Amino acid sequence: MTDAWRPPCGRVVCVGETMAALAPAPSGPLADAEHLSLSVAGAESNVAMYLAAHGIPSTWLSALGDDPLGARVRAVVAAAGVDVAHVSTDPDRPTGLMLKNPSPTGTRVHYYRKGSAASALGPDLLDHETLRTAALVHFTGITPALSASCRDLVTHALAVPAAERPHAISFDVNHRAPLWPETTAPQVLLDLAGRADIVFVGLDEAQDLWGTHLTATAVRELLPAPRIVVVKDGPREATAFTPEGSTTIPAPPTPVTEPVGAGDAFAAGFLTGLLRGEPPSRSLRLGHITAASALSVTGDHGPLPPRSTIDRLLDLTDEQWKNARGPGDDIGHVDK
Repeated sequence: MTDAWRPPCGRVVCVGETMAALAPAPSGPLADAEHLSLSVAGAESNVAMYLAAHGIPSTWLSALGDDPLGARVRAVVAAAGVDVAHVSTDPDRPTGLMLKNPSPTGTRVHYYRKGSAASALGPDLLDHETLRTAALVHFTGITPALSASCRDLVTHALAVPAAERPHAISFDVNHRAPLWPETTAPQVLLDLAGRADIVFVGLDEAQDLWGTHLTATAVRELLPAPRIVVVKDGPREATAFTPEGSTTIPAPPTPVTEPVGAGDAFAAGFLTGLLRGEPPSRSLRLGHITAASALSVTGDHGPLPPRSTIDRLLDLTDEQWKNARGPGDDIGHVDK
C-alpha cells in the first residue's frame, strides 16, 4: 500500500487581491454611521496569515496601489509573519476597497475592485520566481472573477497537468456572486476546481452553483480528478474525500461574532495539517480550530489559541471531540 498523497514540505504562495475594508464603528447600517473602522480583507492573504500563525512559511503574491490604503494592507499582512516582498506596487491603479453594511438580517458587502491594481494581474505572474520554487500555490474563485487577465492567470496555472506542475495547487471555490456576470460562474468554477490538487467548497455554495440536490458525496462525484476535495457543511461538519476514502469531522459549537474569514481560516488549518503529514481527521480538526478563531472576531483574522491547546484538542478521542466546546473564551473545554 502506498502512502497517502500530500504536498511536499515547503513554502506556500497565496495569490490574489487584498483590499482595505471599511465598516461602521460601532456596528450598524452604513448610511447611519458617523465613524468607520479600517481593516484589511482578502481571502488569499487570510490563508497566508493563518498559515504563518501555524508556523508554515507563507508568501502573499499580489499588487497594490501606490496609495495609503495599499501601504496599510502591506503592513498588516507583513505583521502577521507573511512574506510580502514580492507584492508589486502599481502607480496607475488604486488598492481595492470594500465597505461592510451591517443590518439585523446580515452584513452586505459593497466592492470597489474594478480597475484595482490586483485586477491587472495576469498570466505573466506565473513566471515569478517565488511561484517556481513553491511547494503549494493557493488560489480562490475570487481571482478569476476580477478581470479577464485574472481569469487567464488562474486558468493558465491550472492548465498544466498535475503531474507536470512544479508545485501542488489548492483552490477554494469561494463564490462571490456580485463579482460574476450572471450565469458565468458555475461552469468556470467547476472547470477550475476540477483541475486543482486540493479543492475547498462549502456545501451551500456548491448547491447554489451546481444543484440544490447535491450532497457532499455528490460534490466529490462532480470533482473526481482532484486528489483531495474538502466539503464544508457550515457549522455542522466537514468531509475530506481522498483516494483512500472519506473522513467526516463535526464542527464544535462555536459562538459566532462574524462569519467572514472563517472559510479561509479553515482552509489554512487543513493545509497546515496536510503539510505536516497529519491524517485527514486531524487536518479537519485543525481546520475547525482555525476557523473558530476567525468566528470570534469582527475582522477577517483572529488570534489562534496557544499551541498547547491546539495539540490537546487534536489529541482528543472522537467522543471527547464531539463534546468539546468550540474555541472562544473557554477554548478547549470538554464537557464531562
